[in-house]
Amino acid sequence: QKYLFLASYKFLRKRLDMFTFSIPYIFLLYCIIGLMIANFLKSVCLLGHVDDLFPFFLRHAKQIFPMLDCMDDLRKISDLRLPPNWYPEARAIQRKIVFHAGPTNSGKTHHAIQRYLAAKSGIYCGPLKLLAHEIFQKSNNASVPCDLVTGEERVLVDPEGKQATHVACTIEMCSVTTPYEVAVIDEIQMIKDPARGWAWTRALLGLSAEEVHICGEAAAIDLVTELMYSTGEEVEVRNYKRLTPITVLDYALESLDNLRPGDCIVCFSKNDIYSVSRQIEARGIECAVIYGSLPPGTKLTQAKKFNDPDDPCKILVATDAIGMGLNLSIKRIIFNSLIKPSINEKGEKEMDAITTSQALQISGRAGRFSSVFKEGEVTTMHRDDLVLLKEILNRSVPPIETAGLHPTAEQIEMFAYHLPDATLSNLMDIFVSLSQVDGLYFVCNVDDFKFLADMIQHIPLNLRVRYVFCTAPINKKQPFVCTSLLKFARQFSRNEPLTFDWLCRHTNWPLVPPKNIKDLVHLEAVHDVFDLYLWLSYRFMDMFLDASLVRDIQKELDNIIQIGVRNITRLIRASEATSVSVKDRMLNLEDLPAANQEQFSSATKVLGQKRIRGSKALGYKPAEVQSNMKSHRQESLAARLVREGLLSQEMLKQLEKEWQVHHNNNGNFPTGTKDDQNGSKGTGNKK
Repeated sequence: QKYLFLASYKFLRKRLDMFTFSIPYIFLLYCIIGLMIANFLKSVCLLGHVDDLFPFFLRHAKQIFPMLDCMDDLRKISDLRLPPNWYPEARAIQRKIVFHAGPTNSGKTHHAIQRYLAAKSGIYCGPLKLLAHEIFQKSNNASVPCDLVTGEERVLVDPEGKQATHVACTIEMCSVTTPYEVAVIDEIQMIKDPARGWAWTRALLGLSAEEVHICGEAAAIDLVTELMYSTGEEVEVRNYKRLTPITVLDYALESLDNLRPGDCIVCFSKNDIYSVSRQIEARGIECAVIYGSLPPGTKLTQAKKFNDPDDPCKILVATDAIGMGLNLSIKRIIFNSLIKPSINEKGEKEMDAITTSQALQISGRAGRFSSVFKEGEVTTMHRDDLVLLKEILNRSVPPIETAGLHPTAEQIEMFAYHLPDATLSNLMDIFVSLSQVDGLYFVCNVDDFKFLADMIQHIPLNLRVRYVFCTAPINKKQPFVCTSLLKFARQFSRNEPLTFDWLCRHTNWPLVPPKNIKDLVHLEAVHDVFDLYLWLSYRFMDMFLDASLVRDIQKELDNIIQIGVRNITRLIRASEATSVSVKDRMLNLEDLPAANQEQFSSATKVLGQKRIRGSKALGYKPAEVQSNMKSHRQESLAARLVREGLLSQEMLKQLEKEWQVHHNNNGNFPTGTKDDQNGSKGTGNKK
């Protein structure tokens, strides 16, 4: 009876684990299904009373759900219904809250910064390192001593190391215990961000400043007002209008031949960046390139190149990374596509049209007040997208309804005290499942945290150290960076300092300029590894000893990456040329057996049709395609097919094998001869 019952439950538990039920609901299902099985066993096996099974059920349930013995304590720890009470320093003063609301290029942040510079002490909290750097420089240029604090960098302007009265920081790094006269929170609409929203909530509720100036979209006014009502503080709203006009054009670009100086083509993927920039430079036009994974120094260099009136580079190809933190002289924004991949609140990837907020943020970069273009224009690459863009821009931005929260290290430690055998990933799952929030808040997505927690679970680290490693800001899609974090954690667990020499061995430093796109992507990943080292060095100074040396080589790496980005078109060509060469041999269609020729021709015909549609979508004209094919008629067919994307390297290898088998079976020269090593030029006997 006992073993049959437990076996049934283990089977059911595996099935239940496939669903994302919260723990109370799973336990309820256990109870219901348990009673059903018990009654079934009773009727079939003629066993005793169903109550006889309950002790076995309870014992098994507690093994699966150890939190059942301390549920009340866990619920109290995970009660997130009164976040304002977490910040006693802020609650001890009556703060003045000023909301500067308006669209991009309306001067709202400028007015807040003027008050910040005039104050005796102040803190600026921005979403990006670039924005923090900008305010840091602007403040010091205005003779207001200002320090810089980001996750990877600390710059104290005082030569003796004394803290300045003003500080510019990324929002995650703001202090909620230091008193200030004025605090500025930029881009408040990001309080709804599924991953980072908690940082804006913390700053809004916790900054201990006499005046808190909030900058962002008007869509956040109602939420901020509600949140401040819970703290007993009133909100003064100052509305701003755009300083320069912006026009949505009635025509799409349709062809890259129609580009003009000051144009910016916005793409939402690296592949589109590579493709569009290659096509632009094929027309003899130089362009700058900016995307999210580039180091800040490289982004600034590319922006300076594009803004320089004496530089021949007048076209910019960028992702939505230009939406914040860069001052760019853009006349016309051109959306290459309106579909953007995103991560929803459940951590799932979605492909959907950009939101009105995103469209306004990006479009607003055209015709900025501080640029040479006093009027902005917006359009799309494709005619079909223009109707959708107008529809998106004409929608009202929906009001922001909730603010993000995130479990603190202290809360997770208290959970671990009650559940000593649970992994950090499980602790986070249980916390989120049991957490209680009111209607103004939500718990931020913790999938990235859990991913890192599972990755380093086997490494012996104490809970606080493990928590810090799991909050490291890395991209889990970069295998080299994730592997580096794993090695950092393993070295740390051995109590062996992570020295400069150790890091150089791990990253194969010194590095050379990239020869192709793959090399460039790797260099960007290495730059992120250096960032990770610097980020950890401020949390574990005794283990990450050589931050200054790492920062020096990171600057060198930034310069190397800049070389690669300047030559990005050449890198793309080199990548394509690499895919053409398979063991340094070329393959011609006429060398294949007749059956293979027919099969391959039909396949390339289908692929060619798809390619033509894609080329038209990117602005190519049929005449241009014919001209391009004519100029390359001296190439082998295989080389041309690979260059045009109609043949992959795997297909080429398979065709090569079939070609060799065909020639060997028909008495031609054997594989490995001089002719074969040098590549066939179609001189073999034909069947």
